[in-house]
Amino acid sequence: MEQPRIMSVYEIAATAHEANRAYCAILGDHSQVPWGIAPQWQRDSAVAGVKAVQSGSAKTAAQTHAAWVDDKERAGWTYGETKDVSAKTHPCMVPYQDMTPDQQRKDTLFRAIVFALGVIEL
Repeated sequence: MEQPRIMSVYEIAATAHEANRAYCAILGDHSQVPWGIAPQWQRDSAVAGVKAVQSGSAKTAAQTHAAWVDDKERAGWTYGETKDVSAKTHPCMVPYQDMTPDQQRKDTLFRAIVFALGVIEL
């Protein structure tokens, strides 16, 4: 039986980003740009998320979200009712339990992709 190709952290991050972009579009949020033209800070954030899940430091969707919030806070982002890249505000800069189920699913989707494409088991 042929072994699957091991995907790089970058490839997994790109796939997770595109899945998140598609999911957000379903929710009516068209603010995500394709991976190929995404700003470096956005790609770096996705790569950091993949590494957090793969390292085991983000064992749940809530921990994955908390790692994302921490990453954003270090970059100067704060809570805002709308996502505004220039003002560095984002409505998901809240504890996981305070987000709607639709928003929580983004973290679950991200983790599922890391598990599906990575070398770690659920």
